Amino acid sequence: MPEASNTAPVAMAPVAAPVDPREGRRGAAFGASAFLWWGFAPLYFKAIGVVTPLEVLAHRITWSLVFLLVLLGLRGRLRTTFAMFRDRRTVLTMALTTCLIAVNWLVFIWSIANDHLVEASLGYFINPLVNVAFGAIFLRERLRRPQMVAVGLAACGVAWLTIQQGHAPWIALVLAISFAIYGLLRKLAKPSGLEGLTLETTLLFPLAVGWMLWRRSQGELAFGASGWHISLLLCAAGPITALPLIWYAEGVRRLRFSTIGFLQYLSPTFQFLLAVVAFGEPFTRSHAVGFGAIWAALGLYTWDTARGMRSARR
Repeated sequence: MPEASNTAPVAMAPVAAPVDPREGRRGAAFGASAFLWWGFAPLYFKAIGVVTPLEVLAHRITWSLVFLLVLLGLRGRLRTTFAMFRDRRTVLTMALTTCLIAVNWLVFIWSIANDHLVEASLGYFINPLVNVAFGAIFLRERLRRPQMVAVGLAACGVAWLTIQQGHAPWIALVLAISFAIYGLLRKLAKPSGLEGLTLETTLLFPLAVGWMLWRRSQGELAFGASGWHISLLLCAAGPITALPLIWYAEGVRRLRFSTIGFLQYLSPTFQFLLAVVAFGEPFTRSHAVGFGAIWAALGLYTWDTARGMRSARR
């Protein structure tokens, strides 16, 4: 798609921006709520740290679907939601987004359980710049010089961390790329946030339940065996998982990808602070150099996008 004048570099929707200002405000509220929620989500996953990441993922899927079915039933939208499975294009899109969100969830849970939240936060710092790069590569959007410099700086930061660690920061890269593709597909998909997440969790549900039944037959399922408080927390994975994803999908449908990129800084900022201050993860000089390059890239990108928005308003 062609670039929308000098404003957002990654406007990926068929309509560049919400026409109704009220929709724009609603989108901003949805987006900010989602990213703030995700910023503090590591506290929840630390609380259930005795549970293996795969079991946490299975419970996220299972209880999210239960929560979503209740919401849809209260709204009288169960039949219309599942009727979307008749649309082959919707099913294909939801199958892709299902795989992406499952990978994203599992890697994020694993990173917290194994004290790699600093690297996970790096992934979500990189994600807005991945959106910019995707806009240029897949949608043929032209990047202004500051935007190209920002993407280059971020690449240098990742390269530095790769050299210093002896391997690529795979957690950060998987989280950034999977969530960027997920956001793009959900922006272009027909189902709303609530309906789309219901279809995604429905596709994952048989695998999740089957895996938990197998684990229980082996006597290795934490649910029901690690104390009532852990079981209750695992049940709470439904609303804890579903609500921010619904808010995110509703926000991304109403806002430019660039605006979502601004709001997204909330999430990794709080995750990073929790990792270093609350969880005591190391943040070395090498980390500072790599993160510094990426933060500088984000600052340059933010300044250039804000300048473009002011010019467009004028």
